[in-house]
Amino acid sequence: MKHNTMPIKTRKIDSALKKKGFKIVKEKEDHIYYYFFINGKKTPIRTKLSHGIKEYGNDLLSDMKKQLKFEKKDELLRFIDCSITLPKYIAMLENKSIIEY
Repeated sequence: MKHNTMPIKTRKIDSALKKKGFKIVKEKEDHIYYYFFINGKKTPIRTKLSHGIKEYGNDLLSDMKKQLKFEKKDELLRFIDCSITLPKYIAMLENKSIIEY
């Protein structure tokens, strides 16, 4: 059974990413590419947002969940709502051996 989520505004996702250490690395006509940085060092964690989409629905959020290394969409939603803080996000990535901090 698919869990439906209310669409999330692209600008809200952009804001959450920037608050958590993601920086825009590349901007093309159709997408903005973000990489996760810790202490100025680029990590392999990356995602992108589309210029043409004002809100992200289930399918795009599901893709982003995988890109940001979350197991559940609920974790991504809490990340966007800022109840998963930057230290918690870093700890999660370390525990999964995705990054070393």
